[in-house]
Amino acid sequence: MSEIKQQSMNNPLGTEPVGKLLRQFAVPSIVAMVVSALYNIVDQFFIGQSIGELGNAATNVAFPLSTVCTAIALLLGIGASASFNLSMGRGEKEKALYYVGNAAVLLFAFGMILCVFTLIFLEPLMIFFGSPDNVLGYAMEYVSITAIGFPFLILTTGGAHLIRADGSPRYSMICNLTGAIINTVLDAVFIFGLQMGMKGAALATITGQIISAFLVVRYLRSYKAGKLTREHLRPQFAIAGRAMALGTSQCCNQLAMMVVNIVMNNSLTYYGSLSIYGESIPLACAGIVNKVSMLFFSVCIGLSHGMQPIASFNYGAKNYDRVKQVVKLAISSGTAICVVAFIMFQVFPRQIIGIFGDGSEMYFAFAERYFRIYMFFVFLNNIQPMSANFFTSIGKPLKGTFLSLTRRIIFLLPFMIGLPLIMGIDGIMYSGPIADLLAAVVSAVMLYYELKKLGKEVA
Repeated sequence: MSEIKQQSMNNPLGTEPVGKLLRQFAVPSIVAMVVSALYNIVDQFFIGQSIGELGNAATNVAFPLSTVCTAIALLLGIGASASFNLSMGRGEKEKALYYVGNAAVLLFAFGMILCVFTLIFLEPLMIFFGSPDNVLGYAMEYVSITAIGFPFLILTTGGAHLIRADGSPRYSMICNLTGAIINTVLDAVFIFGLQMGMKGAALATITGQIISAFLVVRYLRSYKAGKLTREHLRPQFAIAGRAMALGTSQCCNQLAMMVVNIVMNNSLTYYGSLSIYGESIPLACAGIVNKVSMLFFSVCIGLSHGMQPIASFNYGAKNYDRVKQVVKLAISSGTAICVVAFIMFQVFPRQIIGIFGDGSEMYFAFAERYFRIYMFFVFLNNIQPMSANFFTSIGKPLKGTFLSLTRRIIFLLPFMIGLPLIMGIDGIMYSGPIADLLAAVVSAVMLYYELKKLGKEVA
């Protein structure tokens, strides 16, 4: 019996039923992603209730920076965890630990760099992100504090993937859940109890992030796969480069989200000023819709992250049948979730928007219409991220990166820029479903042929 096959038989990822493994890894991963999304949504809820429309618009202006944090976290977290699991599947245990150590150090370091950059260029960044004059003060007050939490947020988000790769998905969930609970409780205390407004929301956010990061560091000090030494923590170009190559797909997906968010904010402000809605209504409504959709989308992303260690390990161990099983199960589960989201978004848009505070009848009319049109093909949204993460999981980052760019950069961005020239602000709404449909078709075709190739390898 080969060493690789023996390694596979000694690891639950290669022997346990695929359905059981997917539940074991996906549920904590989904909770972790949803909790990460809730950091922004909880702030949006409390700010909307206390400050109103302008506060909601400010959190939307600040949102691209949260996306950058997630992009960095996934670049190193997903990349290093995929590299770790592929190495473990091949029986290369010592090499696997270098990916974890390098990623942990670089996650925090990149967070520090982003924090300093943001604080130095705070006002120009907020204006670049599309802030109108009446929103700028709120946005700057909020980000001047939340920037301090960037190193801890990035370490927590990326570190959760390293912990999950080590076979501890529940602990990774606890890290994120603890921070979210603290954030929610302190939001209520600081915003309503102490009347601290945007500053209170920001302080609550970074407090939760710091405590979550502490839990991640605590786990990494006693990593199950082996003790992380100073040698493992010393950044190495080859190790970090390989990890980042496999994390590029997920990183690009987040960066694409950031680019689209910036273009959308500026477009909504410009075309909103030319419409009956004005500047702030479209900006505030789109921010709520994007964050609610991100909450549902986090379930799909979490499901794909739960698939990753199973697919990576079994691909490395050449158990291709198990790779196909977990991909098909993850996609069918994700599609069911997307269908439920489609029904909710089409039937209850006004009720969902109402959770985030009051507004004029025009505000609700725009939000309801935006929800129904922009999210029309939401039932297809699972296919693209699942396919992109699958290619990353099996060590094919170029295909994964291409797919991660299809929806937002290749399709959504051109339509978002072009359609409003013809349709005004309605063009922004209709660009969403067109991009969703095209990205789903391209992803489905590429995934089909890759799984077909795996079938031939089995035969």
